[in-house]
Amino acid sequence: MSIISTLLTRRSVRQYADEPIPEDTLREILTAGLLAPTSRNLKPCRFTVVRDKSVLEALSHAKAAGGAFLKDAGAAVVVSADAELADTWIEDCSIALTCMHLAAAEAGVGSCWIQIHLRRDREGGEAEENVRRILGLEDRFRTVGILSLGMPAASPEPHTIEEADFGQVRFLD
Repeated sequence: MSIISTLLTRRSVRQYADEPIPEDTLREILTAGLLAPTSRNLKPCRFTVVRDKSVLEALSHAKAAGGAFLKDAGAAVVVSADAELADTWIEDCSIALTCMHLAAAEAGVGSCWIQIHLRRDREGGEAEENVRRILGLEDRFRTVGILSLGMPAASPEPHTIEEADFGQVRFLD
């Protein structure tokens, strides 16, 4: 599948079938994150794979809204970084999340990016701190987001090539 084909079919999936993600498929998705480019090739990203339902449930409450469906996911990949290793940890983790998002779509696995960095919980606390506590991460690790994964319960309509709005592009020739 070409990258454009993958981008057209990739949709955020928040409803999952009660079907396990094949282990080799999960490893392929993780490989995409591990091979993602990083600034100066410092590779500060760390990936925590969560399949334990009680931990998925806890993570689903880490922020005020937008993560409740995580409790029903087949797995989640929490993407964090050693912020002492690279000052580009936000960008590096975002690239890794995107690569895994696309690899999941190409493999037929549903996924959804759950933003954690700069988000709050219902009491006004930091979602990042909640994730750090739930996973037992050291203070130097910062979390950008969580990629929920699961076999899709439905197939959302793909994007169309017409959605590529070249009015957003400026050419300087």
